[in-house]
Amino acid sequence: MDDIKLNNGTTIPALGIGTFQMQPDDAEAAVTSALHDGYRLVDTANAYLNEKATGRAIKASGVDRSQLYVSTKLWPSIYGDAAKAIDDTLARLQLDYIDLLFLHQPVGQVDDAYRAIEGAVSAGKVRSIGLSNFKVEQIRDLAERMDVRPSVIQAEAHPYYPQHDLKAYLSTIGAVLMAWYPLGHGDKTLLEQPVFARLAQAYGKTPAQIVLRWHVQSGNVVIPGSRNPEHIRANADVFDFELTDQDMADIAKVDRNKPYYVATDAALQGYLNFAPDFGAQK
Repeated sequence: MDDIKLNNGTTIPALGIGTFQMQPDDAEAAVTSALHDGYRLVDTANAYLNEKATGRAIKASGVDRSQLYVSTKLWPSIYGDAAKAIDDTLARLQLDYIDLLFLHQPVGQVDDAYRAIEGAVSAGKVRSIGLSNFKVEQIRDLAERMDVRPSVIQAEAHPYYPQHDLKAYLSTIGAVLMAWYPLGHGDKTLLEQPVFARLAQAYGKTPAQIVLRWHVQSGNVVIPGSRNPEHIRANADVFDFELTDQDMADIAKVDRNKPYYVATDAALQGYLNFAPDFGAQK
């Protein structure tokens, strides 16, 4: 699989396994399958409540830690005690360091949590800093005020919503987009667009593989989640062909510049009230 160089000199795999909305047993099985099939990037989060399961799969995989790239996210309700939260996350994952640590939502004690992650970078507990679901102006504010710039921004992105404005800004600070909802979050209309059927037939691939290849060639890190071992294997099979410039231009025509999900102020405030015992995971 291809790697992408980040603005702090480290690299991240272009494709990995996501564990959003997976119960612990499902996450453990999915990560186990993915690592067996050559994946080296694994993405989880405090709020997914499957960090322990993810850590078990990583430990049991037998893959050398230096070959793995693990990303996770701090939840807003623990931003105020982020230094402890980082240590707790490391313990759940059974790791000595986290390759990429995100702030999951732009609400709460963001500055305090960001500075705590900077401290963790200095201490060798974290390699790179990320922001998830932050808007351009929020990213710019932190990038200009903090000592360490964010390296990866996680946001919704897919051919219906390519995130042109966000990516234009990220290019100015050398940050990379990690796409969630990369295949449209179950929206069949995206994968059923005629352009993907045509290109799938031309390259001997599936429409989903065409979309994932589009992400890779667009410079995105992509983390499709699946519980199905066959789908996990197929999602990684996108590095043996290349879309042409015309193919990419044809895919660009499906752009609607419209996300599936928009966080309201009420939703953001609600995130602060979601504070389960993150350590009490299976």
